[in-house]
Amino acid sequence: MNIRTLLAAITLGSASLLATFSVEAADKKVVVAYQTDALPSSVAIANGEFAKATGYDIDFRKFNSGAEIFAAIASGDVQVGYVGSSPFAAATSRGLEVKAFYLSSISGIDEALVVRNGSGIASLSDLKGKKLAAAPVSTDHYQLLALIKSLGLTEKDVQVFAIPQPEIVASYNRGDIDGGFVWDPALSELKKNGKVLVTSKDVADKGAPTFSAWVSASKFADENPAFLKGFASVVNKYYASFAADKKAWDADSENAKLLAKTLGGTPEQQAAALKNLTLLTPEVQASEAWLGGGEKSGAAKILKDTAAFLKDQGKVSEVLPSYAAFVTPDALVNASN
Repeated sequence: MNIRTLLAAITLGSASLLATFSVEAADKKVVVAYQTDALPSSVAIANGEFAKATGYDIDFRKFNSGAEIFAAIASGDVQVGYVGSSPFAAATSRGLEVKAFYLSSISGIDEALVVRNGSGIASLSDLKGKKLAAAPVSTDHYQLLALIKSLGLTEKDVQVFAIPQPEIVASYNRGDIDGGFVWDPALSELKKNGKVLVTSKDVADKGAPTFSAWVSASKFADENPAFLKGFASVVNKYYASFAADKKAWDADSENAKLLAKTLGGTPEQQAAALKNLTLLTPEVQASEAWLGGGEKSGAAKILKDTAAFLKDQGKVSEVLPSYAAFVTPDALVNASN
């Protein structure tokens, strides 16, 4: 073999090797959708720790609602997303194949119905004839409708507007609506000129519990289990830090500043919002009570009950026999903290 042939072979081999690396790099790209909820793990979006821990090139994209995220997952634009149980139930009832692999929080005081000062609403008995809003097909929308039904009222008695949170804040401040069922940073904004009438936990106690979760397109989950485990381990780390060291998450902390930079609002608002969360440990999440019970899974039951309610409301046309296929504890098993 002469020198030219040898160089050509080396060049060809190098090109093939580079092509192989390029394919591997492309395979390790993922688009992750998040929302503005204050979560300890969102610090890892800001500092790049999710990417470091998983070895994937992650494109984080902010969305206004779970419904928007599920539409993006359905189109193939997003592979992993942070969503609420109501849009989750709606999406799976319509045939979307996704899996919840981490429960970010459950019904607490981090989501609430806030009524405007001067609206004439002092108690739940004053809601008839009022105008209320929530993000479309969100857990807040679901709980607002469930609350209205529990009071013996219908959407003919209470006007419910399904609009994105930024529009809710603007409409509320203009006086166009009397209240909104929202999460932060909208929750903090509405409370500046109003009061909390009822929280997500209150509505859950009335029989309409919810949760928020990290979900993955089923195909991506099946093909990338190591990514989901790595992602879950990062969430575990930040949740454990929040539970063990409250000072590291107060208004003056670097964590609160990073949350404000990533999610909006101020460090003070983010620190206050974190205190309202109801979080589950990895062990509890992986148990039968939530993700690990198969047909008995608590999360699957919430999805089915939510779908049944949405069907009664005309929001979905079908309730599936089971929602067990849409939840999995696999990413939490042996995930490090």
